[in-house]
Amino acid sequence: MELLLGTNNRGKMIEIGEVLRSLPVTILTPDAIGIAGDPAETGATFAENATQKALYYFEKAKLPTLADDSGIEVDALRGELGLHTRRWGAGPAASDEEWIRYFLERMKREENKRARFICHLAHVDAEGQVHLFEGTCEGTITDDLEAEYLPGLPISACFKPEGHAKVFSALGVEEKNRASHRGRASQKFADFLRARLQGHHERRS
Repeated sequence: MELLLGTNNRGKMIEIGEVLRSLPVTILTPDAIGIAGDPAETGATFAENATQKALYYFEKAKLPTLADDSGIEVDALRGELGLHTRRWGAGPAASDEEWIRYFLERMKREENKRARFICHLAHVDAEGQVHLFEGTCEGTITDDLEAEYLPGLPISACFKPEGHAKVFSALGVEEKNRASHRGRASQKFADFLRARLQGHHERRS
């Protein structure tokens, strides 16, 4: 089965791909199949934005599609990030390094380091039906970067999930996927897709 992953964020591609690697799925990306342009993100929730992205790429490619919308909510910066995480602070044109530098400088003024990551995945199946999957993770912001991070995911190097001694990007693949918002949402999607593929196989047998 071909599945279009509706993002050009390399970090997201890697993280979602890690969870789906055991499935009989060939993951495609917009760049790889010549889709240019970016979908609108005008929704009032992560779920709405993820759905907008998934439908945009589905209409372009006419392939089953999976899209992500995610962000971080920081208690001390209530209302500032969330849906606007990547556009906040240093702005959407900032490099990962510029964005995370601004974020950490801003957090130095705050005593409350509590935060949570939220991820919504929207899957448009071959019939055009939308299916939603959510994952969340509570944790704290560290004072400095404590590891390397994947491209496009700089906060993973300064977010320590609850119950763990290391930041996201310092965890092993399986441990990170069990703990992270994107890993949890991706696992729900993987379980859904595995059951659906098994059902198709049984009906053909």
